[in-house]
Amino acid sequence: MAEKTIYVLNGPNLNMLGTRQPEIYGTDTLDDIAERLTVQGAALGFAIDLRQSNHEGHLVDWLHEAHFEGVHAVLLNAGAYTHTSIALHDAIKSITVPVIEVHLSDPETREPFRHVSYVGMAATDCVKGLGADSYRVALEKAAAL
Repeated sequence: MAEKTIYVLNGPNLNMLGTRQPEIYGTDTLDDIAERLTVQGAALGFAIDLRQSNHEGHLVDWLHEAHFEGVHAVLLNAGAYTHTSIALHDAIKSITVPVIEVHLSDPETREPFRHVSYVGMAATDCVKGLGADSYRVALEKAAAL
């Protein structure tokens, strides 16, 4: 039942959560976040399909898959690709599934090169700056769509 599924796609370096710059990204691992989202998703009536890749093409392929599988929504933390990937922008624009951009930190308060979001230019919504809770809030928004 794909329409009752929400994809949670994570880009480069997010496999390092919990140890990578905890002063910025917190101490939760991606597995910790996945566990909480799975419980929250079930309570909202959705299955969660969480994936991570350090490769841009995998993210593009998974966005296309979300479209063809007819999933309810996608939460996308594209990591650094947020600020560089026209390919992800174009993939989001090419699908009918709503995509919510997710950030643990607030990119607008960080280095200037993080202020531009190609993902955000195409996404339906954005949740940022809440640490691991950014995913929880984004899931609530996705479920309400």
